[in-house]
Amino acid sequence: MRRVQAGTARLAYRTWGPAGAPPLVLLHALGEQSSDWAPVVQALESSWRVYAPDLRGHGASDWAAPYTIEQLATDLAALLDALELEQVALGGHSIGGPPAYLYAAQCPGRVTRLVLEDPAPPWPRAPRVLARPEGALPFDWDVTALSNEFTDPQVSAWRDELRRIQAPALLIAGGPASHVDQGQLASMAALIPDCELVTIPAGHLVHAVRPAEFTAAVTTFLGTRGK
Repeated sequence: MRRVQAGTARLAYRTWGPAGAPPLVLLHALGEQSSDWAPVVQALESSWRVYAPDLRGHGASDWAAPYTIEQLATDLAALLDALELEQVALGGHSIGGPPAYLYAAQCPGRVTRLVLEDPAPPWPRAPRVLARPEGALPFDWDVTALSNEFTDPQVSAWRDELRRIQAPALLIAGGPASHVDQGQLASMAALIPDCELVTIPAGHLVHAVRPAEFTAAVTTFLGTRGK
């Protein structure tokens, strides 16, 4: 585990793979940490230098508001600058998907490939009331406000951003067992100019439930696209 000042937050991150390999940055889901990627790292680290940060409000990174999708995208930009990563392949799962696709749209020259795993799609949805579990948590409970950003019609502007993505993209959907609207994921894929949609019927936690199928899809995509 390492830490770096990235804009207004000090972010913790893990790395795997040889230092000279092409960089691959992975953003975890709400309530998770960088270690959540452990089930798939072994298949990726032979060809990639994998960077996985704890997002703001999670794990060993600063637990400091504001907790917004736009702030996470800003944190990502600051992290890549701090680590002097000029171009990266970028992946995001669930809530980690929106900052990844917004950054890819806003900084097209810096993202070579984009992988979205059952990401939160930019369509308004009904508010969700989450019950806080008892005991200590590995994340700031206030960060769950990220989920309800998708109740706001402002997310329609994020749909417009999808059209600006220049990097080849892979969208991995979790199928009918996922709580994410799979029709909206298909619509997302259609908005991204160069996007392949793959469904792995594992539910929302594709890389954890079916790591072999997830890494097969990702390594094939990373190995054949955008080089």
